[in-house]
Amino acid sequence: MNEGKASITAHLEELRSRILKVGLAVIAGAIVAFIFRNWIFDLLVAPYEATAAERELVFFRPTEAFSLFMRISLYAGFVAASPVAIYQTWRFISPAMTRREKKWVIPIVAILVVLFLGGISFGYWSLQRGLGFLLDFGTDQLEPTIGASHYLTFAMRFLLVFGISFLFPVFLFAAAAVGAVSWRTLARGRRWAVLAIVTIGAVITPSGDPLTLLLLSTPLYILYETDIWLIRFLLRR
Repeated sequence: MNEGKASITAHLEELRSRILKVGLAVIAGAIVAFIFRNWIFDLLVAPYEATAAERELVFFRPTEAFSLFMRISLYAGFVAASPVAIYQTWRFISPAMTRREKKWVIPIVAILVVLFLGGISFGYWSLQRGLGFLLDFGTDQLEPTIGASHYLTFAMRFLLVFGISFLFPVFLFAAAAVGAVSWRTLARGRRWAVLAIVTIGAVITPSGDPLTLLLLSTPLYILYETDIWLIRFLLRR
């Protein structure tokens, strides 16, 4: 009993240590981001300006601009700290892995970071296309006046959804690595995969418009097909 309690306490201590390291990385990233807040702001606003050059973003409360820059800094700090967060997560669960499984830890962490940042980059490219559809819709009856807080919250959620969504192939590959699924199972389930990708995409996309859904679903299905081939030829399962 004492050994079990000691083991649980040790795990909790390690978890706290990992969370603390991630938190410090986010804070450090947020501080750096706050220093470069104007550059990050211009980067986030660029898709809007390219779509609605004549419509200025506005804010409605005296404190809104300050709180907005704080949120932008925190968001950018989270993105900057994502490699640390992913690495610490895998380090925490690695003791439960076999020696064979542990050899995948470093490659998987690297791929997770690349996919997350790649998803954010693709989301940034898609943002202008999605905005063009949304802002042009209904302009005969409505004149859009966009608050800076509303736009930037939308933009940050948009990018985060793309970044997180692009991580799913790694977890699918990990499931195949431990024998939970095979490439044949995934190949037979293509139609269900398309349905799941489109359904989940419709739920999680901030705008819910068909163009954004298409922009998100298409690369996710391509990643699903890529996973099938990787599992088939790398894992041979």
